[in-house]
Amino acid sequence: MRNRTAAISVAFAGILSLAGLGAVAQTASTPVRVAQAAPADPLFPPPVRRPPKRVRIYVPEHWEPDVIPRYFPGSNAVRVCNATYVQEYRPSGPVIVPHMTCVWRPG
Repeated sequence: MRNRTAAISVAFAGILSLAGLGAVAQTASTPVRVAQAAPADPLFPPPVRRPPKRVRIYVPEHWEPDVIPRYFPGSNAVRVCNATYVQEYRPSGPVIVPHMTCVWRPG
């Protein structure tokens, strides 16, 4: 029994010593370098900041909207909307989605 224990201990110590031979020490990391701004170079001046471009919009005097139907609902008209959920059939299966309808009513 003692011979087995001694043999196992020697084998275990040999395995540990072999594993220790394969270890390699790590090298020290390089020091951290910080970038610093260079002094102003006369050959490359800083860019000039320009104001944003302005776009002029001209509205024609006889403008007509492209909305159909073209009618005047009245001076006091209000928009009344009705929102419900409807079932739509999609390739993945039926889906419930919101649906809104709006109409102009005289106010």
